[in-house]
Amino acid sequence: MQREMDVAKRAKVIEWLKTEVVDHVSRLFKALWEGSTSRVTDSLASLIVSSYILGRRLGVSYQQLDDDILDKLKKHKQEGHQLEDWYQDISTLEEHMRKR
Repeated sequence: MQREMDVAKRAKVIEWLKTEVVDHVSRLFKALWEGSTSRVTDSLASLIVSSYILGRRLGVSYQQLDDDILDKLKKHKQEGHQLEDWYQDISTLEEHMRKR
């Protein structure tokens, strides 16, 4: 019985975190519409935090997520992603993450 309750609790937490991610995206869009830099930053930070925690609840370690992000950035650079070509956003983010 205890194990079943634990599984149900974990499932409920995952569902709650999924709604948090959607809520943060909604808040981000509203902040963009309003032009509030502080609210945009807060929404982005909340979205990133919720994404990391959701990943952890799904069995993905923070380090694994960081590594996969770095791999994705490397792939985007190799494929000539437009944001890299135009603004070097991919390289800048990759450098930032490697310095942490």
